[in-house]
Amino acid sequence: MNPALRETLTASVTLLVFAIIASALLSGTFTLTRPQIIASEEAEKRARIAETLPAGSYDNDLVRSARPLPPSPLLGLRQPGRYYVAVKAGTPVAVVLEATAPDGYSGEIRLLVGIRADGRITGVRVTAHKETPGLGDYIEASKSRWIRTFEGRALGDPPSALWKVRKDGGVFDSMAGATITPRAVVKAVHQTLQYFEAHRAELLTLTPSPSQQRSRP
Repeated sequence: MNPALRETLTASVTLLVFAIIASALLSGTFTLTRPQIIASEEAEKRARIAETLPAGSYDNDLVRSARPLPPSPLLGLRQPGRYYVAVKAGTPVAVVLEATAPDGYSGEIRLLVGIRADGRITGVRVTAHKETPGLGDYIEASKSRWIRTFEGRALGDPPSALWKVRKDGGVFDSMAGATITPRAVVKAVHQTLQYFEAHRAELLTLTPSPSQQRSRP
């Protein structure tokens, strides 16, 4: 065999062996760390959901109360989402809905919106976004109090025409010179309230509907 060809084949086999070993190590690492990753993600989800509801206002496990949401233009969901039922002493007292503002400055802004049985918002949290630094800070509860301006609001409070940022004639503040991000969030929260109002009875039930049970993952 030509020495150059032999050297090339040897190098190729060596690279293949290293690739197989590396893949096996990565696969093994993923298998070993997956339970911890899942546990960490669940803990983060629990924390975010809990932030949308007052402490002590419910006594059930919210994550385990998760039920499917169908795709909905009002919620900005192009794919099925989830909602969480808060129960106190056996009575549903609130829900936390997943929603998406599709028209953020840099793309979708994913939200959790907590709503009491009477239709008033208990809290809103951003769970994911791609907004530029500064704009993203403005809508994150850990960096700004702006997202808390929705607490206590409801349909009609303010009137529908005022569910806008001040620059558009509404009542909600926005960052000077940058209104696209807060505008998108205000619109999404308002539409989530509209969805809740249209589906209040179904959402606030202890027993999922047959369609929900069938679609549960």
